[in-house]
Amino acid sequence: MGVASNGGTERIAFLAARTEEARTAKRQLEELYGVVPRDQADYIVVLGGDGMMLQSLHTFMNTGKPLYGMNRGSVGFLMNDYASSDLRERLRASVVTEVHPLILTATDMNGVVHQAKAINEVALLRQIYQAAKLRVTVDDRVRLEELICDGIIVATPAGSTAYNLSAHGPILPINAPLLALTPISPFRPRRWRGAILPNRAKVDIEILEPEKRPVSAVADHTEIRRVKNVSIREDAEQKSLILFDHDHSWDERILNEQFDH
Repeated sequence: MGVASNGGTERIAFLAARTEEARTAKRQLEELYGVVPRDQADYIVVLGGDGMMLQSLHTFMNTGKPLYGMNRGSVGFLMNDYASSDLRERLRASVVTEVHPLILTATDMNGVVHQAKAINEVALLRQIYQAAKLRVTVDDRVRLEELICDGIIVATPAGSTAYNLSAHGPILPINAPLLALTPISPFRPRRWRGAILPNRAKVDIEILEPEKRPVSAVADHTEIRRVKNVSIREDAEQKSLILFDHDHSWDERILNEQFDH
């Protein structure tokens, strides 16, 4: 599905990461296509790497503004290749995908309830030298009575190529109604490699021995320390829009990643 065209008069706002490479690209593109306030733009073009795109997806969530990334950073799985020419044509031909966030609800050791959104993943991480000890429940059924590990990740399709992939989790197609549940350095059960869940699933994780084995919960860039239990679910009512070139789609990137050796 493409984005509606304004007949060649699309208004484009440019966002750049703090790197010199991204800022230089922004200046060059604004000379070619003009300077447009974000709230008046038909498209938001994001210059940088995946971190900049992730930040922008949070910023423009629920605004209806499509984000088109061009790689001017060190990592660019969420980005398209950079080129200054024919940008309006590329935008018109691009394919739009809806990205829905995970909602993390976490209760800390003081009984305070925190909530945060994650477009990539929610990760639970041990805070000290001792491994975390977790009980994992999916849709109100205990699936792992005791998981001893460095942590665990719940990843969206957009986040499946990030931390999840580094932890040997599966890559998910961007439109797949799935979540990846991936352990980080599991000690017991040692052979458990994770699970693929429907995106409607609710994941509840209880931290066992939380005083002795403190755990942090991280939703993208938000960290909540010393949690005692968390609940994670996808919120289908909230969404961000991301654009990919029609000839270099997310599905093609997934295939390249899986067959790259």
